[in-house]
Amino acid sequence: MTDAKSPRKGIAHWPKTERPRERLLAKGSETLSDAHLLAILLRTGRRDSSAVQVAIELLDRLGGVGGLAMCGIEELCAIPGVGPAKAAQLKAALALGRRSLAIPLSTGTRISSSADLFKHFHPVLRDVKHELFKVVLLDAKNTVLKESTVSEGSLTLSIVHPREVFALAIRESAAAVIFLHNHPSGDPTPSQEDRRLTDRLVKAGNLLGIRVLDHLIIGDGRYVSFSDEGWLSRQHMDHEDC
Repeated sequence: MTDAKSPRKGIAHWPKTERPRERLLAKGSETLSDAHLLAILLRTGRRDSSAVQVAIELLDRLGGVGGLAMCGIEELCAIPGVGPAKAAQLKAALALGRRSLAIPLSTGTRISSSADLFKHFHPVLRDVKHELFKVVLLDAKNTVLKESTVSEGSLTLSIVHPREVFALAIRESAAAVIFLHNHPSGDPTPSQEDRRLTDRLVKAGNLLGIRVLDHLIIGDGRYVSFSDEGWLSRQHMDHEDC
């Protein structure tokens, strides 16, 4: 194949057998490099570079596909040949890819373990650069009623307030809830703030008669479950024994 870095003429002037889109249609995506797949999304390059050359530069500058997934729109737009429209296309494609990997968590899905939740939420949350706090509402049989984002940003007691969390649970007639949030650092080890917040939410659930089954913290490829580790507060266990 022609070296993608050497030719300056656009992809339209390449032999058809070497054009990324035509190769994908003829032989499948497995035959294409990351740069060639990215070039298909970019569609066009810039005056002195083909879309493949722009894609190679983009991947080199960001540290590969992983870096592309983590970067923001402004960082993408700073690369010559990638404006707001192309940056939006790339981020949309990455979001669809993450969602395609997530195991569906639809209404009626039964939650049997923390691993079920991790498999659903990890592809969606692993590349998010800020903290998202979510709640999964369950019925008495531990099947999903609804999932919702409670807050975004740094996790603090003031941002995640029990009143807001349980108002949603009461409105949906939930019998139990599971909380989860991501750590953008990739390390899911709970902070002291995570522990204090969990304890406060469990106590509020006890007063309302809504069980807190777990709190998951999702990192890069791994997670921590408060339930699996036996970290849910003593107040919660006493409540369940009543």
